[in-house]
Amino acid sequence: MPTQETETQQADDQLITTDIQHAESTRREQPDQTVLEARDLDVFYGEDQALRSVDIEIPEHKVTAIIGPSGCGKSTFLRCINRMNDMIDVCRVQGELTFRSKNVYDEDVDPVALRRKIGQVFQKPNPFPKSIRDNVTYGLEVQGKSATDDDVERALRGAALWDEVKDQLDSSGLDLSGGQQQRLCIARAIAPDPEVILMDEPTSGLDPVAASKIEDLIDELVEDYTVVIVTHNMQQAARISDKTAVFLTGGNLVEFDDTASVFEDPEDDRVEDYITGKFG
Repeated sequence: MPTQETETQQADDQLITTDIQHAESTRREQPDQTVLEARDLDVFYGEDQALRSVDIEIPEHKVTAIIGPSGCGKSTFLRCINRMNDMIDVCRVQGELTFRSKNVYDEDVDPVALRRKIGQVFQKPNPFPKSIRDNVTYGLEVQGKSATDDDVERALRGAALWDEVKDQLDSSGLDLSGGQQQRLCIARAIAPDPEVILMDEPTSGLDPVAASKIEDLIDELVEDYTVVIVTHNMQQAARISDKTAVFLTGGNLVEFDDTASVFEDPEDDRVEDYITGKFG
């Protein structure tokens, strides 16, 4: 007889629809397949248009960097992926954005369930005023799952934080350094075992040493997750990403290609001007 926890797990495995369920073994066999895709995506805040006709295919198990000047729609696009823009009353999304070929804006998609598949780490570390352990287990517990010590260790190891905090799991997450707090937030994001991790300027407020640790961590995370990162730091994008999308003023995606091609031989003159510092 299945236990209640087993039944809950089975229900969670069908959180969105069967259209976007995908076995781990298949993901490993097809590491280059598209996991996220936007087609003719427009986003409005009231009468102001933030994104214009965005078309992009983001491959899984790769790091995709989104760069561009302030106000060009980078964070708006990121928030579209897991429907965080739903929390903004005046926001309106048109076009199609799919996760595993399923339009995330279809009526049968539960945004909360979607965010369990697509986690997010924000610009400013935002640990809860709880213990390190409780910060990590929070994401599991809100799903009604029992979090074990093994779950905590797995998430903290995945965030490259375990060795630094394993003897202080009952201490407040707020007592950690800024870089450690950000890695704790990453541990919290990966604890529910999502498929995609979105990162919005995750190193912007960190010192160079802490930022370097986050970059090294991203290189490890991509073995198990698809990572999409917004960054103002073009050197960072060049270092850590496989693909780079360049948004320019007006919410236009003007180039998307392998990172080496974007930085070394961009097709659009405006991209070269931006990368070389002529504007932005």
